[in-house]
Amino acid sequence: MKKILIIEDDISISEIVRDFLEISNYSATIKADGLEGLNAALTGEYDMILLDLQLPSMDGFEICRRIREKEIIVPILMATAKIEDVDKIRGLGLGADDYISKPFSLPELIARVKANLAQYERVKSLANPASETSDKEFHIGNIRLNAKARRVYVDEVEIECKTREFDLLCFLMTNPETVFSKETLYERIWGMDAFGDIRTVAVHINRLREKIEKHPQNPVHIQTVWGAGYRFKI
Repeated sequence: MKKILIIEDDISISEIVRDFLEISNYSATIKADGLEGLNAALTGEYDMILLDLQLPSMDGFEICRRIREKEIIVPILMATAKIEDVDKIRGLGLGADDYISKPFSLPELIARVKANLAQYERVKSLANPASETSDKEFHIGNIRLNAKARRVYVDEVEIECKTREFDLLCFLMTNPETVFSKETLYERIWGMDAFGDIRTVAVHINRLREKIEKHPQNPVHIQTVWGAGYRFKI
């Protein structure tokens, strides 16, 4: 049974979410304090984290940042009423995988949970010795990507990629010169085209460009094909 950590200070909301998750065959634990939630998340015992932004002791942004600093591979779903575009971009940049706005429907929440968990299972398969790409290294131009170690190097200098940034870059590099629409990339990387926001793709593309391109505004590798999508240029 998958274990979900709910970090939410509104007990009425968190208890409803917990009960619905348990009805849907998940195990759920509630932490109402930011610092307590972080300490629970850092145990690595949970398969997913449902994270509010406005919390006592420590806000959700800081929790997200610290989880990713420890390189704990777990999907983080932000759930908050404060979900302006700037907050979405900041949260995704800190390593959150998805977001859902309050008030949300419980069926939509379960759909997001299932989709994120399924995507992380696909991520884990890359590290499986039986995986076709698990021990492969891809080298295009000045970029080197090691699929098994989940590391990326630009001019032999390692750069930090968040989980979805790495997945997106890995997918594009293993399918060079192929144009993918935002919708296709969202479905392949996030795995939930029916419920997601494809603007997330553009956010991650821009962050990757900032990390791997010498001139992000005039990218050499991750190119935009206007009206069609993106491709990784050899």
